[in-house]
Amino acid sequence: MRLGIISDTHGKLQPQVFDVFSRVDRILHAGDVGSADILTELEALAPVIAVYGNVDGFELRSRLPQVAELELDGFLVTVTHGDQFGSPTPAGVWAAFPDAEIIVYGHTHRPLLEMVDRTVTIMNPGSAGPPRFNIKPSVGIMELEPGIPPRARLVTLQR
Repeated sequence: MRLGIISDTHGKLQPQVFDVFSRVDRILHAGDVGSADILTELEALAPVIAVYGNVDGFELRSRLPQVAELELDGFLVTVTHGDQFGSPTPAGVWAAFPDAEIIVYGHTHRPLLEMVDRTVTIMNPGSAGPPRFNIKPSVGIMELEPGIPPRARLVTLQR
C-alpha cells in the first residue's frame, strides 16, 4: 500500500501534490486543512483519512476527529495534528500513542522522518500549503508491506 502523507495545507494545495500523489492508494492529512474543498480535491486521487488542526473551523471540526487511529496493511497508524502537545516532537507523540507503529503529525511545518525505538516510524510531512517560516513546502510518501518496516521519504515541492 502506498500512502500520500500531507499536512498544513491551510486552504491551498501546491500543484505538485497531484503529481506526487498520482499513484497513492490512500491519503493521510494531519490537519490544518483550511477548507473542505481541499479534502474534495484530494479525494479525487485516493480515499482520504484526515484530522482537524488548530486553525480549522467548525465545519471541519464537526466532521473530522482530532486523532484518527486505523490499521493499514497490519500496521497500527495514528494521525493527529499535534497542536495538543504544544510544539510536538517525535518523543512526545510516541509517548502519547505508545501502541502506534506509525505516527503522522503536523503543526510545526517542519518535515521530519524518524524511527523511534527502532520499530516506530514517525513522520511530519511539513506543510503542503502556502510557504511559511522560510521552509519549502513538502509532503511524504510511505509504502507499507506486511511483515517489513515501512519505507518512507519526504518530497520537497517547488514553489
